Amino acid sequence: MKPKRLVTNAMLIAMYVVLSLVATINAGNMKFTLDSLPIIVGAALFGPVDGMLIGLLGSFTNQLITWGLGPTTLLWIIPAGVRGLLIGLFAKHHNFDMSFKQTQFITISTALVVTALNTAVLYADAWIMGYHYAAVFIDLVLRITAGIIIAFIFGAILPHILKPLKRIVVSPKAAKKKEGPKERRCPYCKAPISEDAEKCEYCGTKF
Repeated sequence: MKPKRLVTNAMLIAMYVVLSLVATINAGNMKFTLDSLPIIVGAALFGPVDGMLIGLLGSFTNQLITWGLGPTTLLWIIPAGVRGLLIGLFAKHHNFDMSFKQTQFITISTALVVTALNTAVLYADAWIMGYHYAAVFIDLVLRITAGIIIAFIFGAILPHILKPLKRIVVSPKAAKKKEGPKERRCPYCKAPISEDAEKCEYCGTKF
């Protein structure tokens, strides 16, 4: 893994932890948070492996800081890892150049998947830790609604975040190769000319 990519992933993991601590509102079984943004950015930028690692390591660190190591710690980090994996696979399938509709589709779809996984983990946690599991499903509709709204916002701002990051993180050689060779033009009339031309066919300028 290249140094720029490694450093960017580390920064995204740190950002996940910070957002999970300072930009999260817990209301009973509901959780309103912005911590998924670094996962989405990393997955859309580098692919499924990076996205999954950012989700798993970021979520694991947050669990240790907030709750400590417990019997269900590993269960709680699965949804974040799955989000990064799915978004990364989707982005890679579209050559890391997703349209607005594609971005909205994958962010909202994974939000629904993560909500379902979190609900399953809540149920498992209630069963393992011995508290009543009926409350797990009471606020499910609100959790789904909040997840969709946040995912829509992230999908809207994601292209504006990725554009400058790609310029910094992606190597200049790779970017130049992707753009392809520039078209040769006549220095006088700016008409397109072939690479081996000695004279412009439009204005007659000799080279």
